[in-house]
Order: sequence, then structure tokens, then C-alpha cells
Amino acid sequence: MFITEIFKSIQGEGTRAGLPCIFVRLTGCNLRCTWCDTAYAFHGGKKMTVEEVLARVNELAGRTSLQSAQSGGGSTTVGSASEGGPNTQGAAVPLVELTGGEPLLQEEIYPLAEKLLASGYTVMIETSGERFIGRLPKEVIKIVDVKCPDSGEPNTFDVNNLQALTQNDEVKFVLSTRRDYEFAREFMRQQGLARRIREVLFSPVFEDPEGKWPGLEPRCLAEWILADGLPVRLGLQLHKFIWDPATKGV
Repeated sequence: MFITEIFKSIQGEGTRAGLPCIFVRLTGCNLRCTWCDTAYAFHGGKKMTVEEVLARVNELAGRTSLQSAQSGGGSTTVGSASEGGPNTQGAAVPLVELTGGEPLLQEEIYPLAEKLLASGYTVMIETSGERFIGRLPKEVIKIVDVKCPDSGEPNTFDVNNLQALTQNDEVKFVLSTRRDYEFAREFMRQQGLARRIREVLFSPVFEDPEGKWPGLEPRCLAEWILADGLPVRLGLQLHKFIWDPATKGV
């Protein structure tokens, strides 16, 4: 599989925002959203086996080689206690997110997800909603986008995903305009999303540091949500407040 980067950071979005997390960013995406902040993942990447990805995750998570072997990760030597990996049961960082690009474009995502789950990780995946999520193990927490009109990629959502969602999953709308907000509000109401999944996320577009696109003021979005009494979570991409918004690997 082709991997753009694997890194440890703070989860910036969703119901687990603020938690330490290992991110596996796969290379390649078939959509071109106007406000995309990870265009560097469209091409290139490093070719890695599923086992190599798992070994790197174990290293960053703070697992010893013994723990890795016991949990199904093989005998590959990974991080040690002296490198920040405590010699305790399980991983010091048990949360892993598979992201992109679009991670569902690569067939190896399915055995990778299975191996991570078998190794005891809580596994999340961020996907554009254009690809069917039903082949993923049910234990994987799916964060599924629905592209709004001003994303430049409207009408790409696979409606079959609505039936594949579970009470552990989340649906995210990235909003850049009032039109996007109204679309998301009506989609959420028509599909009864708040009753069907763990969380509905409304996330305002963060202004591009180079001025390629404007952002949506978070206070404005918060006021719209409050005025309409929507049962949604406002997401603010926490990592962009901690580090410079243009920083990679965080």
C-alpha cells in the first residue's frame, strides 16, 4: 500500500478530539474539494506492506516487541520503554485513525484494519463518503463525510452508506457558506441522522494560510446551530489551533 505519513499527534476532530492518536495517512484521492488541506497526499507516498505499517504504529504507540508479538503484531522490534514506550499491557496510545487522501481507494485498508483491531487498537477511519463503507469490520469507527454544495464535489455521497452506518459511527459536514449549512441541516433532518449514529459533526472550513480559500467564522456557525436548535457537535479542528495550520504531521 502507499502511505504518505504515519505520525503521533492529538486527535483534532470528532467526539475523540483532544486524545493522543496515531494517524496513518494513505496516499491518493479521487475527489478535489475546493478547501482540501491535505492535497500533498494526492500523489507519491511510500510503498509499505501491511505488516510494516502495523510495526510503525506499534512503535509510535509505545509497544515493546514482546507486546507486539503477543497481540498479533509479530516479532518485529519496535519501540522500547527507554524511547517513551512504557512496558505495560497494551499500547500507551491505543487510538489509531486511518485517513488520507481517501483510504478506501486501497484494497489493503481492509486487512490493515483487521490487524489493528486484532492488536487491540481502537480504529477510526475518515472517509469522503464517496466509497462504500460496508466492507470495513463493524468494529471500525467510521467518520463519514457528506460533501456540501460549495465543496466542489456535491452529489458524490454513496447513499448505501446510510444503511451501513452504526451507532458507533459519525457523519461530518464541512461547511464553508450558509448554503452549505442549510444543505447539511436538511440532509440531517431528512435522514434522521441524529437518531441513527453516535454524532453529527458540523465543521467550519478553516481559512487557508496562503489565502486560497476563505474560512467560515466558527462563531457564525455556532449561532446558526443554536438558532435552529440542531443536535450536532461543532468541530473546530483542534490541531490547527495548537500548531500552525500549514504544519504537516500533526
